[in-house]
Amino acid sequence: MSATSSRPSYAAVLRIPYARRTFAAALVGRLSYGMVPLAVLLAVTRATGSYAVAGTVMALFGATSVLLSPARAALVDRYGPRRALPPMASLYAVLLGLLAVAAWRPGASAPVLGAVAVAAGACTPPLGPTMRTVWSELAVERGLLPRAYSLDGVAEELLFVSGPLVVGVVVGLAPPAAAVVLGAVLVAVGTFGFVASPAVARLPGRGAVSEKPTGRRRSVVTGIVPPVVAAGGVGLALGALDLLVLAFAEQRGHGDDVVAWIFAALSAGSAVGGLLYGAVEWRSGARVRLALLTAGLGLALAGAGLAPNLAVLTGAVVCAGLFVAPALTTAYLVADASAPPTARTRSGAWVNAAVNAGVATGAAASGLLVSRLSPALGFALAGATALFAATAVGVGSRRGRATGPEARAEESAEESLRGQATRAEASAARAGAGEHQGA
Repeated sequence: MSATSSRPSYAAVLRIPYARRTFAAALVGRLSYGMVPLAVLLAVTRATGSYAVAGTVMALFGATSVLLSPARAALVDRYGPRRALPPMASLYAVLLGLLAVAAWRPGASAPVLGAVAVAAGACTPPLGPTMRTVWSELAVERGLLPRAYSLDGVAEELLFVSGPLVVGVVVGLAPPAAAVVLGAVLVAVGTFGFVASPAVARLPGRGAVSEKPTGRRRSVVTGIVPPVVAAGGVGLALGALDLLVLAFAEQRGHGDDVVAWIFAALSAGSAVGGLLYGAVEWRSGARVRLALLTAGLGLALAGAGLAPNLAVLTGAVVCAGLFVAPALTTAYLVADASAPPTARTRSGAWVNAAVNAGVATGAAASGLLVSRLSPALGFALAGATALFAATAVGVGSRRGRATGPEARAEESAEESLRGQATRAEASAARAGAGEHQGA
């Protein structure tokens, strides 16, 4: 993967008109997603006194949030963020508030908590996929979009690290349900600030546009498969990692406190990898990089199982983290390049859903296997899932190159950015109209 360093800086991304304002508002709302899972888990556990009930409620909440994510993103594509996101965020915030009220004192009804959690998960606003769609409209200069996606991915990684820390501060001062309320407030404030940005007015929605099953659409469907497969493989490997690290530490007589530092090391490695990845301009195709980065994660995880002690394991986990943000950034780039304007938010949501579903599945599978397998074998299996996904993406890329110029055009997400001059003109026209229509 040869590269050059002529790509615009991160500062250039943030100098794009309205970029800082829009991105900051989206991050405020997305901080809620780093807080709510832990806050709900603690609140339900405190209210019911049952880990089983808390786990079930969280599983229901996570399942509806992940599985319905593409459907919610489709509403954003159809009606535009300004019409679709405020109702979702309002319902989500209200339902989280109801969940907090129900869980504020001990003795809450488990069925009631489960029902409210399901409803809240179904309304989760897709701020991440929508922000990436906004980036693709704002970053019209060649080279800016990959940098913007890298910045977005690193920021999201940091949010999911800082979210639990915020919850820890809140529960030290108030009941866990207060952290749920704070998450509801953040998502409401962030979403309404996000849709108030003039940059979001450039995405007015496509209405009831029908997409005929043409050859182009079939190509788009094929194009979305590699990033979804890669994201799912990354999610599976990361989902298994938590319990594997815990089992490794317990096997060597370490307490739970050191495990948190290893997870922090993974996030730190991912943030560094994302920043480095966005700092260069890659000449190889995006799908090729996607396969290689996913394979790199798999090899690093497989090697981590051979670590003789916790210090070496931490180093191996940092190395694995270096591939996480770059792999997911590339997956989002390929998905965006493969999607028509009527489905760009939805394509990003499919990648996002694949990651989250993979994490949940990996965690469940490792929970069943970790007591039966050695940590070394468990790490090898986790790495094998990422390697399998990388192989599938690589094979699909080679087949795509043999199917003609249209498939070759989708080979690299960066190649699609060359056509963004036309998209920029259209965006400017829509922005001019949106300033009047969105007033």
